[in-house]
Amino acid sequence: MTWAPVLPPTGSFWLRNACAPASLAPEAPAGTEKQDGLLRLDILVEGGQVGALALAGTATDGVDLDGGQVWPGFLDAHTHLDKGHIWPRAANQDGTFPGALAAVRADRTSLWSEADMEARADFALRCALAHGTVALRTHLDTYLPHAATTWRLFRRLREQWAGRIDLQASSLTSVEDLDGDHGTDIANMVADAGGNLGAVAHVSGNADTPLPPGYVERLNRIFMLAEDRGLDLDFHVDESGEAGARALRAIAETALRRRFRNRVLCGHCCSLAMQPDDYAAKTVALCAEAGIAIVVLPMCNMYLQDRIPGRTPRWRGVTLVHEMQAAGIPVSFASDNTRDPFYAYGDLDMLEVFRESVRIMQLDHPVDGWPAAVTTIPAEVMRLPYRGLLRTGAPADLVLFRGREWTELLARPQSDRIVLRAGRRLNAVLPDWRELDPYVSGR
Repeated sequence: MTWAPVLPPTGSFWLRNACAPASLAPEAPAGTEKQDGLLRLDILVEGGQVGALALAGTATDGVDLDGGQVWPGFLDAHTHLDKGHIWPRAANQDGTFPGALAAVRADRTSLWSEADMEARADFALRCALAHGTVALRTHLDTYLPHAATTWRLFRRLREQWAGRIDLQASSLTSVEDLDGDHGTDIANMVADAGGNLGAVAHVSGNADTPLPPGYVERLNRIFMLAEDRGLDLDFHVDESGEAGARALRAIAETALRRRFRNRVLCGHCCSLAMQPDDYAAKTVALCAEAGIAIVVLPMCNMYLQDRIPGRTPRWRGVTLVHEMQAAGIPVSFASDNTRDPFYAYGDLDMLEVFRESVRIMQLDHPVDGWPAAVTTIPAEVMRLPYRGLLRTGAPADLVLFRGREWTELLARPQSDRIVLRAGRRLNAVLPDWRELDPYVSGR
């Protein structure tokens, strides 16, 4: 039977007999507890906002959700809109990390016109919108002179999508590219666009050997560039299975030494899972002390890491999320790449990201507070405090699911979900792949 609840187009109404993760509804009244970290609620939608959270059975009329889950809109804190959907014309022939780098570099050099990037980014954002995402941060390849076109496009997209998806951007370049006048130009470009300063930080070698000459000085310069412009930092860090990769610890030590006051977000951090327990525990402790947040990209990392043709992978490619959470580090999950050489799949669907995160990293039994990793925690990292929670006065930008228990929610894609914006049903539909044929099919 098709699930098709009738929602009022405007006005005030109740969502009756709803279920919600307790971690996302801290203001819920006592007595709403169900089990497994879930609550039974009636939710008032009023004036485009959440008007009240009440005990299930409080409302005498409204839309009966029959126990289905209600979540606030998703936040996706690490994506790559400029790369998205180029797979049909730039496939990664062996699925490896070097293969991805080479395929993207060749494609960017020859085909990333403003029109091409705009068509692919707009397609991706329409996917995210239909799936229930309300805010998204993209990394942008920031290599001069191409970067000027990319950041100009981002500013236009941010304006065009205002009111639908809050867009943010971080630069993606090498640590070395932020040296000298070149680095100053990049930092100024990022600051002028209201972005975040980001770079790829990776250190190979052995954990007990000194860092490469000049590396600490380079990190100091990046932090200085951010400090002088009031920017947050957003790094790609140690995205490999090398036990000696240790840029994450160097970043934490730099943040502590400089007493950096803005936010630092580190993505990937895969190598941490391959290091000796005592060394990894020290790095985790330093990150907690420095206030560093971590964003984990489980689908892309599982796709790329430990891939050797003809050999079964020996590890899952993801970092120490349980240990990080236990240390008080804010951990979020995000989409990362979408249908490009770094990840051949994906659709910017944050429920898919959450579902696969639970499976890959064994976040269940109980799922408990992990829903915050795709809602509340990225909202804080992205400086969007009005997002990510079910609470009175928050925008009624909600996602309604038919699934009730965790096993129901996570067993299926929930493709019949209903997305509300300001309390109204969103009529967005997923775009057809064929729309991209003029750009990526090669026909």
